[in-house]
Amino acid sequence: MCGRFVSTSTPDAIATYFGATADVEALGKSFNVAPTHDIYGVVARPSDRDQAPAKTVQAFHWGLIPSWAKERKIGARMINARSETLTEKPAFRGLVKKKRLIIPMDGFYEWRPGSPDGPLNTKGKPIKQPLFIHRVDGEPLAVAGLWAAWKDPADPEQRWLHSATVITTAANELMSSVHDRMPVLVPRDRWDEWLDPANDDIEALSDLFTAANDGVLEMHTVSTDVNNVRNNGADLLVPLPK
Repeated sequence: MCGRFVSTSTPDAIATYFGATADVEALGKSFNVAPTHDIYGVVARPSDRDQAPAKTVQAFHWGLIPSWAKERKIGARMINARSETLTEKPAFRGLVKKKRLIIPMDGFYEWRPGSPDGPLNTKGKPIKQPLFIHRVDGEPLAVAGLWAAWKDPADPEQRWLHSATVITTAANELMSSVHDRMPVLVPRDRWDEWLDPANDDIEALSDLFTAANDGVLEMHTVSTDVNNVRNNGADLLVPLPK
């Protein structure tokens, strides 16, 4: 699962990194991005065969809202999409061939189960320990996702809302000590292939879903302040003493 992440780069910085253009107003830095927040996504337009797809940075609502949805609130249940069932689930199977995107992240948070001998919450249950997971080399994460365009039936102006979901896969060796799922990462040399809407060969792309990415990530424990989405400062990333 991926339920919180960090996004501090400007649209122009993201565009430069991914070889794209910025087509969005700045959302501002966030050290505690949560579901239903607006996030950046990198998408591509179809291109000529001998050219790479033209990439743009746009804004998306985090929590995918299928085009057939009657209400916006369904998106809160679709912040993640399991890679193993993308071609089966009605909300995702029509998107995986044409509406793929990359969600840039500085890193993401995950929670390790608490110990019965450790701190307890007000209900007497062990407090989970949050960790910040990021690339070893400090580069941004290029997380695979899907996007959709939706019009609210109750909106007389029928404005389009673009939304997105994070694709997850089985945890690698590092992540398995914390959670059984992790975001799918797209390596630099596969960005164009993943984003190209003219590429509908999902079988050829599916190896991305099982890549272990061993040695790419590292993690450290952080304050439980991240548990409250209202806390949103750089201090959330400070490693706790070992």
